[in-house]
Amino acid sequence: MARILVVDDEKSIREMLEIYLEREGHTVTCASNGVEGLDLCKQHVFDVVVADIKMPNMNGMQLLHKVKELSPETIVIMITAFASFETAKESMDENAYDYITKPFDVDEVKKKIETAIRKKQTDAPSSAETATDTIPGADLSFDMIGRSKQVKKVFDLIPRAAASKSNVLITGESGTGKELVARAIHYNSTRADKPFVIINCGGIPDTLLESELFGYKKGAFTGAAKDKKGLLEAADTGTLFLDEVAELPLSLQVKLLRMVQEKTFTPVGGTDELRSDVRIISATNKNLEEKVMDGSFREDLYYRLNVINIIIPPLRERKEDIPLLARHFLNKYAREMEKDVSDISSFAMDCLMQYQFPGNVRELENIIERGVALAKTSIMLPESLELSRFKNNRVARETIHPADAASGLDEMNGSLDDIMAVHEKHYISLALKRTHGSIKKAAGLLGISFRSMRYRLEKLGIDATAFK
Repeated sequence: MARILVVDDEKSIREMLEIYLEREGHTVTCASNGVEGLDLCKQHVFDVVVADIKMPNMNGMQLLHKVKELSPETIVIMITAFASFETAKESMDENAYDYITKPFDVDEVKKKIETAIRKKQTDAPSSAETATDTIPGADLSFDMIGRSKQVKKVFDLIPRAAASKSNVLITGESGTGKELVARAIHYNSTRADKPFVIINCGGIPDTLLESELFGYKKGAFTGAAKDKKGLLEAADTGTLFLDEVAELPLSLQVKLLRMVQEKTFTPVGGTDELRSDVRIISATNKNLEEKVMDGSFREDLYYRLNVINIIIPPLRERKEDIPLLARHFLNKYAREMEKDVSDISSFAMDCLMQYQFPGNVRELENIIERGVALAKTSIMLPESLELSRFKNNRVARETIHPADAASGLDEMNGSLDDIMAVHEKHYISLALKRTHGSIKKAAGLLGISFRSMRYRLEKLGIDATAFK
């Protein structure tokens, strides 16, 4: 997420970029000329300024100089017509970060802006409290977030796989983000400007899968009224992503093997071989080695597809990434739904940290989206998370659900402060237990300051050293 200023005298371009970039989660401000843009830069610090070179009163080059004087760290991207290409090159020499030529593709703009934001984040001083690690060298639009050792191994493999021409096999449980990794590899490879074509091998009936993949000729079967290109042909020079590759029938595996080896295939009902220069990225949530052993997946095809293997860990094995992901999704859906939900309560986060997430990141996103939709306050509370889903989980049984506390009010003697103190002590003890007595880490887990944590420990009479 970034603060972006768009400066262009064409209203249609301003509106298009504003709509598109806000949809991507950025905060966008627009100006119709350089003077107006400069005034805004004097009032606010922007992460990125996207400015047209040819504008009345103050052109983009003049604005570039002024912006850099005001805020050297602001990244400026220039928009230029093809006729002024040399001017664009000149702007690069004058400290513009990049340029976009008209007419432009919004996806190209998005990629350049995300790359610029990544550079700004990389150049900025990091903080152990706020740093969020993402794929090195990759487009930030893939929602690949994490700082755990397990996910950093994935991040390290992605640019190396992208630089290679070899086929890639991505393995991991459902919901871990296999397609996101595939997209990151493609869009950071030499094929980035070529097609990225997806086929879900488990979502298409076997009888249709062959014609979808290889295409067919007119008259090949009933209903084939004309020739149809297959996905292999559509992906030519680009990347073909075979999702749920373990579901491929054996009869089709033979034909795919030939295509992988020879780079040729024959459409259904055809006689002529066609060539297709595609890179294949496959994904599966199954153990393909076991499938090879039981004879349901060809060994020769397995080795052809599994040249580079990327294993994505389940979310339960990288729990330190849960707060990062949860807040990322919170911000995303709060913006989409235009709701004033700015944070997750420590109680709610504690429940998330103890949940096993059988549906992985996809389930976490679903839970947070639902939580934002149901939230009645600016802080997401446990009741917004439909915690009945957590209560049946074996790990979460050690937590006390707020609803359980409410149901036991009749049995408790004392004021609301007394009741809250009991549960506050319980959650603080849980946090200290999890962090092995580290006050700083426990405070971070509960979303409170170190100073506040020390105060609460003293008030409640909790000895942190007892948890070491």
